[in-house]
Amino acid sequence: MLDPRYAYISAYLKGEEPKVITSEHIGAMSRAPNVRDALAIIRQTDIGSYLEGAPMETFEELDESLWHYLAHRIKYAESFKFLPGDMLKVSRTYTVRYDISNMKAALQAISTGERSPMIPVGVLSDNESLDDLLETETVSDIIELLTRSKLGGYVPILEQYEADGGARAKLLVESGLDGEYYRSMLSMAKDIREGVVLSKAFGLIIDLTNLQIACRAVLEGIGTEAGDCFIAGGYMIAETSLKELLTLKLADIPRRLENAQHRDIANEVLNSYDRSKSITAVEEIIDKHKFRLLKEMLSPMVLSPLVMAWYLILKEVEVRDLRLVLKAITDRVPVEDVKRYLVL
Repeated sequence: MLDPRYAYISAYLKGEEPKVITSEHIGAMSRAPNVRDALAIIRQTDIGSYLEGAPMETFEELDESLWHYLAHRIKYAESFKFLPGDMLKVSRTYTVRYDISNMKAALQAISTGERSPMIPVGVLSDNESLDDLLETETVSDIIELLTRSKLGGYVPILEQYEADGGARAKLLVESGLDGEYYRSMLSMAKDIREGVVLSKAFGLIIDLTNLQIACRAVLEGIGTEAGDCFIAGGYMIAETSLKELLTLKLADIPRRLENAQHRDIANEVLNSYDRSKSITAVEEIIDKHKFRLLKEMLSPMVLSPLVMAWYLILKEVEVRDLRLVLKAITDRVPVEDVKRYLVL
C-alpha cells in the first residue's frame, strides 16, 4: 500500500510549480527599464515575493539574495515532519552538486587569486564551513574541510589537482568531481522507489556532460589528452565514440554523433560558439538541454520520491534564469541577447 505521506508532499511540491516565473514573465521583464521595475513584474510569484525589500544596489547583492532564496526553499521542502525518507535522501544527495560548485570555485581562487561567492546550499553550507572554504589557500586546506564534513569521497580527486597544470589538469579534476557526484546519484537511485527512472535520467545527463567535456577539450586545444576525463555511467554514448570526438574540430563533431538529438545539440553549441567565441557557450547550451531532458522524464512523476528531484531542478533553473535576466538588465544588455540560454 502506498504511503499516504507521498500524496501529501507530492501535492505540496506540485502545487508550487505554478508559482515559478514563466516565459511570459521573462518577456515582460525584458522590456523593464531597470531591475526594480523588472522585479515588480514577478512580485506575485514565490521568488518575486521573497525578493521584495531585498538589497538591489548591485547585482552581487541580488545574486546573494537569489541563492539564499534557493537555500530557503530546499530547507523548507526538507523540513516537513512526515517527509518520506527516500525523498530526503534524494534532496541530500542531489544538493551535493552545490558543494561541487563551491569546490571548483575554491580551486579557481587558489589558481588565480580571484575569489567568488559561495552558494549557500549543500553539506558545507549546512556545516557552516563556507567561510572556511572561501578562505582556503591550498588544496590541502580544502581536503581537510571535506574530510571533516564527511565528503571524503572527493578527496582522492583533489589530491590530483595541479594549480599550474593548465587546461587539461583543470578539466581532469572538474570532471572527476562531477563523476564522483554522478556515481553517488546513481548509487542512491538504486535504493529508492522508481529509482530506475532516475538512473536513466542521470545516465542521459552524463551523456550530455561527456559531450560538453569533448567540446570543451576541443576548443581548449587539449584534444586526445582529455581521453581520461570522461565520466562513467553514460546511457547512450560509448567511451570509444567520445574519444573519437577529441580528434576532431568542433565543426566536425555534430556529424559524427549517431543520435539525432545529440547532433542537434552539438550543432546548437557550434552555432552559439561561432556567434560568441566564448567557451561558456558550451555549458550554457548543454545545461539548457539537460533541463529539457530532465523535465520530460521527471515532471510527469507523481506520488514518488522523484517529485522531490524535479522540484529541486525546477527551483534551481528558476534561479539560474532569473540571474541571467537580472544580470543583463543590470549591465544594460538587451535581455534578447541571453534568451537563447534560458530554459523556462
